[in-house]
Amino acid sequence: MQLLAIDVGNSRIKWASHDGARWLARGALDRGRLADLETIWGGFPAGCRVIGSNVAGRDVTERIDAVLAAQGCATQWIVSTRAQCGVRNLYGNPVQLGTDRWAALIGARSMETGACLVVGAGTAVTVDALSENGDFLGGIILPGLRLMHEALARDTSRLGSDQGCYAAFPRNTADAMASGAIQAVAGAVERMRVRLGAAVQGPVHVIASGGSMDILAPHLPADARLVENLVLEGLVIIAAES
Repeated sequence: MQLLAIDVGNSRIKWASHDGARWLARGALDRGRLADLETIWGGFPAGCRVIGSNVAGRDVTERIDAVLAAQGCATQWIVSTRAQCGVRNLYGNPVQLGTDRWAALIGARSMETGACLVVGAGTAVTVDALSENGDFLGGIILPGLRLMHEALARDTSRLGSDQGCYAAFPRNTADAMASGAIQAVAGAVERMRVRLGAAVQGPVHVIASGGSMDILAPHLPADARLVENLVLEGLVIIAAES
């Protein structure tokens, strides 16, 4: 049976269909265009299986559920658990871990059995530590590139809102802001990699995904593995287990 996997993020909705062996189709749209989903998803088979992760609130899932119900499909919205698909969640309260992070960790575990950092670069940036034993040790959250830029433009009087480019030694304000945001994320990834390496006493791989990855990729470790949508990869694995 064809599977539709849905990743509802803070800014966009991403989805892809999977036949059990390979991806068939992918798409994404801004959350403000929810009304378009009825047309976009109209081509999926009636009664197809659907699994999703949502970090955007119940109102979004209710609207998605209504669209899919019209096609005879019911969505399985995942929750973060203590253990699943070879990953153990060491969060104090496992349910508090965002389902996007949980699915990404499961997706990463299927690709890498050694210790790794799982980086999600979207509206927010998450950097999560996964041990070689499959233990999610914990992780950090920081503002994404756009949020950093917007905060500086909004809360300072003279920095402005012009979009800049990365430079090792920026010589204008716009480039200084853009470069600072990139360096903040890249620096956070590197610090977490050093700390995880010390904790596991071994090498640490980096698996990264997200909408800002085209900008961040050149500033991540050279051996970082880039995945188009790690959340969707994890959702397929969860669906197979359940």
